[in-house]
Amino acid sequence: MVKSIDNRAGNLAVTKILLIEDNDLNRDMLSSRLEKIGYQVITAVDGSQGHSLAVLESPELILMDIGLPDMDGWEVTKLLKANDSTRNIPIIALTAHALVADRAKAVEVGCDDYDTKPVEFARLHAKIESLLAKNK
Repeated sequence: MVKSIDNRAGNLAVTKILLIEDNDLNRDMLSSRLEKIGYQVITAVDGSQGHSLAVLESPELILMDIGLPDMDGWEVTKLLKANDSTRNIPIIALTAHALVADRAKAVEVGCDDYDTKPVEFARLHAKIESLLAKNK
């Protein structure tokens, strides 16, 4: 189980990940796999809901689909990185686009890493663990 120290309570707490993904199949598959290895996963189906949950829930990491309805992942990332309460939450952009320009834009808007769909789970998990270790 993936655990971290919750210094406020002095207890072990499960690491919370916010998954912002509009595709039901992708959201269910990825959240299920993350929960199976011990993460607590909160999900959002669009950019507005994802932004609100990031502010309210203060997850340790965000997995951000880029092609979201209403407000795309680039816009949500910019808003989160401009907010004092959410700017330090690591964000991994998830997109079906594997162009160099997409990777550059991810960095430009403030994403901490980038991964392509379909998700290769072992690779994504390694990126998640690396960012969580850096953020401790």
